[in-house]
Amino acid sequence: MRPLALAGALLLDRVVGQPRVHPVRGIGALLDGARRLRVRRDPWGSLAEGAAALALTSGIAAAAVSALARPPVRSSRDRRRPGLGGTLVTAAREAALLAPAIALEALIEAGEGVGNELRAGNLDEARRRLSRDLVSRETAALDRSLCASAAIESIAENLCDSVVGPACAYLAAGLPGAWVYRVVNTADAMVGYRTDDLLWYGKPAARSDDVLNYVPARLTAVLIAVVSGTLPPNPPAARPSPGAVLERVPREAGRAASPNAGWPMAAAALALGVCLRKPGAYTLNASGAEPRPGDVGRAAALVRRAAWLGVGLLLAAEAVDA
Repeated sequence: MRPLALAGALLLDRVVGQPRVHPVRGIGALLDGARRLRVRRDPWGSLAEGAAALALTSGIAAAAVSALARPPVRSSRDRRRPGLGGTLVTAAREAALLAPAIALEALIEAGEGVGNELRAGNLDEARRRLSRDLVSRETAALDRSLCASAAIESIAENLCDSVVGPACAYLAAGLPGAWVYRVVNTADAMVGYRTDDLLWYGKPAARSDDVLNYVPARLTAVLIAVVSGTLPPNPPAARPSPGAVLERVPREAGRAASPNAGWPMAAAALALGVCLRKPGAYTLNASGAEPRPGDVGRAAALVRRAAWLGVGLLLAAEAVDA
């Protein structure tokens, strides 16, 4: 049932989109409120308060989604004969509650928005969209190539954070698992920084995010590599075969400081045949071509195909098992 619900969640995300009143905003408000109520600034006190805020918000999210997912009370006759209809109803309910934890289309739309502005020659607007929708780095000094690079990096990395990660958590631990993953990922984005104020307070979120994304990041890289051969031809880019991408990903991923983010970014760089650079931080696939505005759209197509390939494989495995 879970692979079916996951497919339904992606379909809802594609057709209906994300809710206007989004649960992640509520999660962010809880985390921000906890941060504002901090008392301690010493390392151990900050660590304890950061862990408590993460645990409390995770517990609230898990309890809330469990309550919403609880099926209505049925008669004894209905419980004896759930049938296909009952399975589909359950899958639909789970899909509706899972969909806000998965944001594939919003990610693709944000990436394509930056690519479209770059193609139109609107560099300042591309920088603004990039900063607003995709990255936390400073964008004011980025040229066209670095803007395209940053967009591709974010699209690839967020395929893990926004789709593969919550999907893996859902398959492993149901809706509570998916929403605990979303809490951890949101907390990492809000407080998981190496600044003096947040170094210890954000460490529980940062380390938890590293653990939860260890498998999803590598699975994301595999999915990107497998679908790389489906991209439309791009003669200026020397794109390796899926097997060559998989072979080179571990080495290229190690050039990024993050233990996980480098994997999907490296896979995208190799699959697209481009060099992705964050000045002062890393260079992935240094022998690749400079990314162009059109490569951002190709990255978006790559990410969508990778996501649906993963769901298709799950459904196929479920059908074989049945």
